Parts: sequence; structure tokens; C-alpha cells
Amino acid sequence: MTRAGFVHRALCYGSDDEFLDGTLTFARDGLAAGETVLAVVATRNIDLLGRALGRRRDEVEFVDADDWYGSPSRTLGRYNAYCADHDTDGAGRPSRIRIIGEPVWPGRTEFETREWMRYESLLNVAFAGTVHRILCPYDTRALPPGVVRSATRTHPELALAAGDSAASGHYADPADFYAECDAARPYGLPAGRDDIPFGRGRSAHVRRALRSYALDLGVPEHRLDDMVAAVHEVVVNSVRHGGGRGVLRLRNDFEYVICEVSDVGTGASTVPPLFPGHLPPDRRAVHGHGMWVVRQLSDLLTETLDPAGSVVRLYFKRCAAV
Repeated sequence: MTRAGFVHRALCYGSDDEFLDGTLTFARDGLAAGETVLAVVATRNIDLLGRALGRRRDEVEFVDADDWYGSPSRTLGRYNAYCADHDTDGAGRPSRIRIIGEPVWPGRTEFETREWMRYESLLNVAFAGTVHRILCPYDTRALPPGVVRSATRTHPELALAAGDSAASGHYADPADFYAECDAARPYGLPAGRDDIPFGRGRSAHVRRALRSYALDLGVPEHRLDDMVAAVHEVVVNSVRHGGGRGVLRLRNDFEYVICEVSDVGTGASTVPPLFPGHLPPDRRAVHGHGMWVVRQLSDLLTETLDPAGSVVRLYFKRCAAV
């Protein structure tokens, strides 16, 4: 089956031969059509696909998935930037891009896994209206059954043998899938001694307190700057649009520093935006970049946007490099 416009397809494979059966034809078809082909896959699959391509290996750009799939929002940002940089050929004509993108699932917590599932669903919104094609391999030998099942809900198409495909009978509308992910997110943090009230004119105090808290935990300097910038943006947004005051709650566990910003709300009857900050903003737009930037700086983020009081929770890995 061929889908007009953007194609997002899952390849559930249980052997090396099945991986090659799906990816090799996909890559070769793209090269034959003069398209840009990017393969972001596991290390062993780089070797596998590279050998199978033979002399055409150098025409495909390979990236180790561990170096690409660090956080959901930054990964989406990288794909968006890559497509923007390669969307025309040498003559300036529109160019289709083919991506073999294999998310890294092992070692994720339940919360992290859910956010990566959300990411897979959001690709259908972020690239709607383009002619790009993304094939996402799922190794059924190694992945939990729930992760494999999620592929049928986040991908409109499923790859079959010899490059064929079929519509997924379980595909979920991204807005519905997003709501399901939200329903399973962690509850708000209880009050604690590290809470920092904020209001108009108090953003500098918040930045100082956050920096001191993170330094005591040994957060690396480059991540500390990202943390302060992201939290400051959310605090300022709460002051402007969330009733003028709120609370920053700081917590930490073995892996993350957690910064939760809650405000009192305005009580106005407004409809929260769909997918806030997940979709790349128009580069020419004057406004609308804030939450996108916050997500790029954070490792994970959850939000409850409500006129009666919003809660945005940001997660920053304590030691991992970006």
C-alpha cells in the first residue's frame, strides 16, 4: 500500500533477515529515486544494513541510535532540523527524505517508555503535510510486548515483506493517544521545604535558588544553564498567563532533578493548546517558541494547562551528557 504524502511505518522484525527485508528495500528505493536516506539504528544494525548495501553504503548517512535518541523532544527537534536542512536538492527543488529511525527502548522506566510512545505518535502531527517517509524498526526479540503493541497504535502503516505495507487496524488519533499518556502521568508534588514561591519581580530569586539547589546535587554546569533557562521561561510564562504567582517545587531522585512550576490560574475560559511545545514552531513567527525551547532544554516534561491553575513539571538528568 502506498500512502500519499507523509509516510510513517513500523517494521516489527524478529530476525536479522526480517530487519533487512524491510530496511534494505526502503533504503534502495530512496536512493534509486534520488532521495536523502538517513538511518538512525542500533550499532549492530548499522553493520548489518551497511554490508547489505555494499557499494551504496556511503550514499546512506548512518547514525548510532544511542547518540540520537536521548530525549523525545530533542529527538523530534533533530529530525525536524535534519529535514529542514535537506529538503531541497542541488538545484533547489523540493526533496523527499527517507529515515530509518529505531528508537532506543531498553533501560527506560515506565514513565520514560510512555513518553517515547508519545513521541512516536507526535511524529504523525509534526511531519503531516510533508512528503517524507519514516520507517521505525521494532525488534520483537528484545522489546517488551507492550512496546511492540504500541507501534500498531502510533504508526498508520505496518511494514510487510518485500517492501509492501498495510494499514494498521489499531492506529490511534494522536490527540487521543496524547490524552491517554496524560492520564497516566505522575500526580503533582506535595508541598515541601524546598518550595520557592514566586510572583512578579521574583524571577531572579527563583534562578538563584534553583542554581544553588542544583549545584549542591552536583549537576554539570552545561546542564545547570539549561535547567535555569528552562525553568525561568516557565516561571515567567506562569506570571504572565497564570495569575501572576505560583510555586516552584524542587525534588530529586537517583536519575533526575525535578522542577515543578504551578500557578494559581486566571479562571478565564480558554481552551489549552493541543500538543503544547511539542511541534516545531514557524521560524518566522515572533511568538510561540517558548514551550518548544523549554522542551528542547529539558530531558522530559509533563504539563497540565488549566485556567484554574497550571502545573508544568520538568525533568533534568543529573549526570548524563546531552
